[in-house]
Amino acid sequence: MPKPFTQAQVDRRLDPAAEAPEKFEALATALIDELDGKERDLEIRDPWSWRRSGRRGASSQGASSMQQFRQDVEDIVILERDEEARLARRIDFARMRLERARQRAGLKPDQGETSAHEPRPRRVARRALELHALRTEMVERNLYLVLINVERYVLHASNRQDLIQEGSLALFRAVDGFDWRRGLLFRTYAVHWLNQAFRNYLYNHTHTVRVPVYLQKALKHINQATIRIGDPDASPAEIAANSELSEQLVTSALAAARSSYSIDAGPGGAGDEAEGSRLRDLLVIDAEEGGPYSPRIEDVSLEQGIGRALELLSERERRVICLRFGLAGEEPHTLAQVAQVLGVSVERVRQIQVRALGKMDTPLLRRELEPFLN
Repeated sequence: MPKPFTQAQVDRRLDPAAEAPEKFEALATALIDELDGKERDLEIRDPWSWRRSGRRGASSQGASSMQQFRQDVEDIVILERDEEARLARRIDFARMRLERARQRAGLKPDQGETSAHEPRPRRVARRALELHALRTEMVERNLYLVLINVERYVLHASNRQDLIQEGSLALFRAVDGFDWRRGLLFRTYAVHWLNQAFRNYLYNHTHTVRVPVYLQKALKHINQATIRIGDPDASPAEIAANSELSEQLVTSALAAARSSYSIDAGPGGAGDEAEGSRLRDLLVIDAEEGGPYSPRIEDVSLEQGIGRALELLSERERRVICLRFGLAGEEPHTLAQVAQVLGVSVERVRQIQVRALGKMDTPLLRRELEPFLN
């Protein structure tokens, strides 16, 4: 087996592209042809080679997972500008070589690096491993960016590790989208991806029920308008006039901002666990219901929402929907069974069902039924 082609040798062949980026493709193609012809693999560096000497295997006894992670990141040597540019060119080169290997193996570009049914050819697997190793090096040597930028988005201790995980994944996406030819530092480009990942996480995971991003952005303007007005109980009309938002949007955003609480939590929230102070202990227990919860405490029940939807239908449409989906005490039926009950064709039942579902699909009913849908 030929000796692997070292990273330093790759850099020497691709360095002329630093001054003339337009030459990179020709230089990379020539090197790919040479290495493939000799069946030479690229060197895969030991991850400890970009960590500070003397730290290998070191660990802090009694340290938390976050403290250990911070220590690990501090041990990683940050890339200098020239090193970063060389690594970016290696990644670009490895990606081109992987695509060449895929083409020769008869794999389509959209099949990805793996196949669910067949093992990859050895050459494709090796090229994918080489690219992955280079991408991982770029990500690891920029993990400090995650720790620097995450502090702006941490709301409480429980979501810090989740945000760091999202930021680490965002770095891989940044590596895939980074173009070294533009002359930018990778860190400048990566911060955009990190901020986007952190915001998306907070938008999507800080509420028990996911609130659409446009409503959360509206809430930011609503809060600013409320501060300007100086009245925390300002009406939607007053907020709309002060925030340049429509009154309908203000009303929807305020409704979406309502908090959810577990009945097993303390009155002060999840952290209040004093004995005998759970919210469920403060609720009046209905003897008929057998517990502190009753559907009557909901703003709208599933039964009420479906009932309002069925009121929009004709008698025949209502009958078809109830039979098809097991409503109003009926068992779910197939199209053929419904056709037999009504004495019509299966196609006719399908047409009635489509028309009925179209009538039921209204914005008002969607809002009422949304809490019950996955």
